[in-house]
Amino acid sequence: MPHAIDTGRGLVVGARFVPSPNQDARPPGATLDLVVVHGIGLPPGEFGGDWIERLFTNRLLPEAHPYFATIAHLRVSAHVLVRRDGELVQFVPFHARAWHAGASSWRHRLACNDYSIGLELEGDDHVPYEAAQYRALAALVRALRRAYATLAADAIAGHSDVAPGRKTDPGPAFDWARLHAELAGADT
Repeated sequence: MPHAIDTGRGLVVGARFVPSPNQDARPPGATLDLVVVHGIGLPPGEFGGDWIERLFTNRLLPEAHPYFATIAHLRVSAHVLVRRDGELVQFVPFHARAWHAGASSWRHRLACNDYSIGLELEGDDHVPYEAAQYRALAALVRALRRAYATLAADAIAGHSDVAPGRKTDPGPAFDWARLHAELAGADT
């Protein structure tokens, strides 16, 4: 399932677009040179529904679940969410800064949000991700690399890599070797 990027709009062609207010302009001169892979389930360990979309659009109801009361105040987003079935939902255009990595650094550079693309997988640190997610993620990363020449082949990291000690996602259930094998394959 090859993907295409509309670089003028900063959107994945064919992805469902749900605009998030949790974004702003990247700093002048910032180049896209990192992909950060995240994992999120809301509530933790549960999948489906619109809770992630509600979180990323500031519409999460604190009373809907005890866990939501602890996070509903957060103003966070990602560029794209990869659902369990491989569906792509985009929240922030790639040319804008999504608020996904928080306090972070990569290769001695601070503030990863300034120069990275945040890709969320619907999942949990300890629940295996779905084959459809690996295929969709790999196809998306390949499309991003075609669209943005500044994204090198080794420019991919987990949230836990850019915010060690603070974040654990995408967690031990994420199979990096499988992703790299998928990335080496051709779009079908």
